[in-house]
Amino acid sequence: MPKNTHTQNSQQIWLRKSKPKKRAMLEIRLISLLRRNKDLGRNISSNLGRWGFTSTKISNEASFSILNQQRLLSSSSNFIRRTFVNYGLRSFHHLNHKGVHRTSFRKISTVATSAAENKEGLKFLVTAGPHARKMVGIWIFASAAWVFSMVVLGGVTRLTRSGLSMTDWKFTGSLPPLTDEDWLVEFEKYKQSPEYKRVNKGMSIEDFKFIFWMEYAHRMWGRALGIMFALPFSYFLRKGYITVRLGFQLSGLFALGAGQGLIGWWMVKSGLEEPASEYVEPRVSPYRLAAHLTSAFAIYCGLFWTALSVVMPEPPAESLACVRGAAKVKRLAIPVGILVGITAISGAFVAGNDAGRAFNTFPKMGDTWIPDDIFSMKPLIRNCFENTSTVQLDHRILATATLAAIGGLWLSTRKVDMHPAVRHLIGSTMGMASLQVTLGISTLLSYVPVSLGTAHQAGALSLLTFMILLNHTVRRPSPSLLKTLPSVAKMV
Repeated sequence: MPKNTHTQNSQQIWLRKSKPKKRAMLEIRLISLLRRNKDLGRNISSNLGRWGFTSTKISNEASFSILNQQRLLSSSSNFIRRTFVNYGLRSFHHLNHKGVHRTSFRKISTVATSAAENKEGLKFLVTAGPHARKMVGIWIFASAAWVFSMVVLGGVTRLTRSGLSMTDWKFTGSLPPLTDEDWLVEFEKYKQSPEYKRVNKGMSIEDFKFIFWMEYAHRMWGRALGIMFALPFSYFLRKGYITVRLGFQLSGLFALGAGQGLIGWWMVKSGLEEPASEYVEPRVSPYRLAAHLTSAFAIYCGLFWTALSVVMPEPPAESLACVRGAAKVKRLAIPVGILVGITAISGAFVAGNDAGRAFNTFPKMGDTWIPDDIFSMKPLIRNCFENTSTVQLDHRILATATLAAIGGLWLSTRKVDMHPAVRHLIGSTMGMASLQVTLGISTLLSYVPVSLGTAHQAGALSLLTFMILLNHTVRRPSPSLLKTLPSVAKMV
């Protein structure tokens, strides 16, 4: 007789001879543990039946709860291990009735949890558990922060008029000038540009080195970002952490980032061309600058939203009343977020036309509220993008409307029942909007110094960050979470 069969028969005889009271107590404890877990009851019912337990009763009384499933399965597994070790039934956990090694309860719980997530619609963007989600989330957040720093560095490069110092471009980059002869060669190239001839004529080579290093740092910082993004991306793909959906999202953002370098050179190239008139100062095309900045903002927003989705798959919710309140906030937050984005893009046209140095007074523009030449260009639509007066007026109106809209959002949601995190976010967004308007006015009145101009550009992206976080936080929870929420939050 095989050893496994002999062991099982001995255990059956021992169990039949054991006291009925012990068997009844063990059965009651198993039923109480498995009452809320139907799937686990089915998995072990056949084995329980072999030992004389009422497995049908266990299976019928079990019910399923997605939020408590992992904890219940873990506690059930530990209890079964301890119980059957104490009663001499080790083979129940390791062997099935044919003597074949059984799947561990830990694996069963993982499979059951995955099935429950698919059934209830809760799907994680990162597999392999919380640790993997944390690692991927940190990486994407770091990438978003890097893009933020790129936007700030780009603002410094523009405000110091360094963007046209490098007259050629290579996708992979190149070494900077290392000798005096190399610097002279680069300086001679710059002397052929319209900016040197009309703006910086007579510039010393030391001054040229400063603007060259600014532009060179901006370009190489972007290339370093590409490497920093690609290497962890390849690693996480190899480990199998990233789902197909997340893989497509990140691949699209990576492609957009690679194209950002091309857009940047396309923008710089417009500033290296001779202006149409000798009275026009050489500068990059406002359309191309707006495209470059908008693309950077889009990459940042995509990375930040994706990182939030990885680390926070469910929005915070205490009750169904909070969910309904979040839905009300969402209806207002989405259009306000769009308005914030449009205002930021209009700021790119202010920068592209150097309109911040045109009317350095507030609230009036010079001596009037509305300049006389706001419709001087034909067709009229050109004034919104190329006319200095109109561009600045548009930005003032949009900025004021944005502040009013965020203020209205804050006022209209003060009495709405919502999660405390949402309420704090709305207040923080209101504070950031007020700070951004203050920075804008200060920058204008100070004739756009580098420090304030850079802070104002960073403030625009910070305000957009708050709006993204707010809209992400007021998403609708998954059906699995909604089923577990009480009607109203419990008072502590």
